[in-house]
Amino acid sequence: MKAAVVGTTSWGTTLAILLARQGIETDIITRNIGEAQDLNSNRQNVKRLPNHIFPDILKATADKHTSISKANIIVIAVPSSSYRDNISMLKTIPIRSDSIFISATKGLEKNTGYRMSEVFSQELSGKHDSKFSALSGPNLAHEIVDQKPGSTVIASKNSTVATKGQNILNSEFLRVYTNTDLTGVELGGSLKNIVAIGAGFIDGMGLGDNSKSAFISRAIAEITRLGIAAGAELTTFAGLACLGDLLATCYSNLSRNRYVGEKLAAGDNLEDILLELGQVAEGIDTVSATLLLAKKLNVTMPITEQTYLVLNEGLDPKTAITRLMTRVPKPEDPLWNINNP
Repeated sequence: MKAAVVGTTSWGTTLAILLARQGIETDIITRNIGEAQDLNSNRQNVKRLPNHIFPDILKATADKHTSISKANIIVIAVPSSSYRDNISMLKTIPIRSDSIFISATKGLEKNTGYRMSEVFSQELSGKHDSKFSALSGPNLAHEIVDQKPGSTVIASKNSTVATKGQNILNSEFLRVYTNTDLTGVELGGSLKNIVAIGAGFIDGMGLGDNSKSAFISRAIAEITRLGIAAGAELTTFAGLACLGDLLATCYSNLSRNRYVGEKLAAGDNLEDILLELGQVAEGIDTVSATLLLAKKLNVTMPITEQTYLVLNEGLDPKTAITRLMTRVPKPEDPLWNINNP
């Protein structure tokens, strides 16, 4: 068995290390030869995941054609903003008949609102849809690579593909579940990043645990309403891909999206925050994409709308919270009632 991981993000690097630890010969595909040489020379990703030495059977390469054409496991772990370009390059590469794709990107395409599986299908004309799966869950890269116990879920419309991915990744440190609700798993993993930014607002303003818990509860209802309207299953949003991932992202100091919200609430400039962060915070683009999808599906999303205004129109986070708190009171209807946000 051979794996190719597209993307030298912290999560991509973590997955490459995990696959190699499972005894699978793994290539991590870089953007250029220089980056590959640095990774191979240092035997670690100093920029994204320092102090985690690569197993001997893990190597970096810029030769994506050779690596991917030989792989049975192809992992896509790039930011959503570059996902389409990276999938497009697969058009010229022969894919093995026994290969599977594992998408590890938790985001929506900014200008379209498409999920990554939809981008994948569009770029490859549906040719490899039966091989596609998405990985999501409370999987903070630094904790996973440190072999702290964790769980994740791999979803595919093809249950055989999901099971194959489960067998590949499951270990005593990472318990892997399967799911056939691809839409729900992708949306849960993407939309929780928006909630994490809002949770960061609350942390940055010191509003306390009652505020944060209430905010998260109502945000889950908002995410669920959109998911149901998009054709996802209700129960998925109570699982690892949404609730589990959301809790980790909203509470952990390792969360990039929560950090962005906290710094914005402290009065810092978004550009400066991202420069200091040095990595992508998917929630920023996902806000715009989510509102596009919500408009298409006629779902009202007040939390997402206020977060968008903070990120894109300079609204004070304190004002955003006040606006949410002073909305007309309503009954706490079932989560799937899309007409009662």
